[in-house]
Amino acid sequence: MTTVLSIDQGTSGTKAVVVDGSGKILGLAEQTVRPHYLPGSGVEQDPQELLDSVLETGKAAVTQSGALIDIVTIANQGETVLAWDPGSGKPLSNMIVWQDRRAESICAGLADHREEFASRTGLILDPYFSAPKQAWIRKNVTRDGVVTTSDSWLIHQLTGEFVTDVSTASRSLTTDLDSTEWDHELLDLFELGDEKLPTILPSDAIAGSTSAFGGLMAVGGLIVDQQAALLAENCLETGEAKCTFGTGAFLLANTGTSATRSTAGLAASVAWTVKDKPTYCFDGQVYTAASAVRWLQGMGFIKSASELDVVAAADSGGVLSVPAFAGLAAPWWSPESKASLTGMTLSTGPEHIVLAVLQGIAAQVAELGSLVATDIGTPLQRLRADGGLTQSRVLMQAVADLMQIAIDVYPSQHATPLGAAALARVALEPSLPLQDAVVPWSPSTVYEPKWSADQAAEFRARWATAVDATR
Repeated sequence: MTTVLSIDQGTSGTKAVVVDGSGKILGLAEQTVRPHYLPGSGVEQDPQELLDSVLETGKAAVTQSGALIDIVTIANQGETVLAWDPGSGKPLSNMIVWQDRRAESICAGLADHREEFASRTGLILDPYFSAPKQAWIRKNVTRDGVVTTSDSWLIHQLTGEFVTDVSTASRSLTTDLDSTEWDHELLDLFELGDEKLPTILPSDAIAGSTSAFGGLMAVGGLIVDQQAALLAENCLETGEAKCTFGTGAFLLANTGTSATRSTAGLAASVAWTVKDKPTYCFDGQVYTAASAVRWLQGMGFIKSASELDVVAAADSGGVLSVPAFAGLAAPWWSPESKASLTGMTLSTGPEHIVLAVLQGIAAQVAELGSLVATDIGTPLQRLRADGGLTQSRVLMQAVADLMQIAIDVYPSQHATPLGAAALARVALEPSLPLQDAVVPWSPSTVYEPKWSADQAAEFRARWATAVDATR
């Protein structure tokens, strides 16, 4: 059976797992990485810190496992970008993180092309995606080297190759959703037409080889972190959906093999391409989930995320939160929105604010679920959930209450690396069907709605009014 070193390089940390063909984890190493939040809505990371975290966690997991590794895979942040020298591999800028909003002026300058971007790429013209940030680097930081998403730089450091994967490319605003190839007219609009572009690989491709973690190992099965979690949670059929509760919360729904565009304000992109057949997904984003919890911690309302359920009140006492610390995504696409707390009185305490923030996260997820239902033509029947914040029973119950459906919690904290590992197996064993590469699972916890449909509708209406006040 294929043994995989699967590395999840995320916004707040890097995780490496060694997993065998049955899904058993043989080795695990994690390392925190911290984004730097700058004035003017800037969010950056140190490229060398990210690379070091990949190398150190990968080596530690391999050592812990004592296993012979057949293939390495990396799941990446998707829309985080940097400039770098393709000759030396040296970074020429910091990583500009997906949360960064400094490219708003670039998107505003292209507003007349909004429908063109939507029809060709399936995406909304917004600084969240990678091309606006790449253009921002070219205008404000450096014209030297190449400017790519973080995966291309990390893979180059490991293999010397200049590639990206199809799911990452589809998050750029410069990839045609139907052909899954670079769209040179859209690149020209961002003034990126003369850039050297990485080769777009299917999800089941071998990208190269590396000896960075010990002996010589293949590298392949590359994918964006959120799509990797969609795969791990076995969302292989149209309409099956998951939400990952990490730094942000990301709800993705499988939309099958047709490149369908959203009519409800969601992003449409490639989930994965296996055996030359793309599978697509709709996705919606809550920009601040765990990062909103870190705000609660920084303000002294909780000492750590583990205290959320201990501190949270049974009722918010009328307090509502719109935790738009980095703006709002679908369906509002309002980067200028700011976080808000309303309905406070002299009797409001930390317990009410903690619950209100958790309910605000849940309300955004519920809005995304409604958008998916509009697009696919039928309500979601269940939602699969993963990520660190699924440990909060209060948050998960709020999601179930507001969505009025059952929430199935994935039994592992490692959905992203396990999904990437499934693709790595298929890359190394092309005859292996994708569904056979995914490890079967059963929920660790199921949350059923406790609120009535009327309660949920009343809360969502009040919360929607609070959202309108932030825009």
